[in-house]
Amino acid sequence: MDDYPLLNVFWTMLWFFLWIMWLFLLFKVITDIFRDHDLSGWGKAGWLIFCILLPYLGVLVYVIARGKSMGERDVKQAKASEAAFQDYIRKTAGTAPGGGATDELARLADLKEKGAITPEEFEKAKAKVLA
Repeated sequence: MDDYPLLNVFWTMLWFFLWIMWLFLLFKVITDIFRDHDLSGWGKAGWLIFCILLPYLGVLVYVIARGKSMGERDVKQAKASEAAFQDYIRKTAGTAPGGGATDELARLADLKEKGAITPEEFEKAKAKVLA
């Protein structure tokens, strides 16, 4: 270890970290190329070849030329994923808009007031809804 000074270890770690960051950016660019529906097949092929043949320059040019729309596609995908997740939660929990527990309790109270159900039936149904 004496022949490899601490400063050289620092520089090696820095370059390794930057290389890993560039790899993440390269994969992000490649996935964005295929995710873009506005880009034609030839455009996708051209960007992909450019990023593979001249990787550092290709990624840099792609981020400069299409970085803003890349971010917009990320936001659009995140919103779509969040909406799908919230919809899944509503369906699973049974609290879809217009069909929640409060609406069910109001309906039961209305039936009890009209005399359609007895107070004992109301209490049983209320316990079932709240359970």
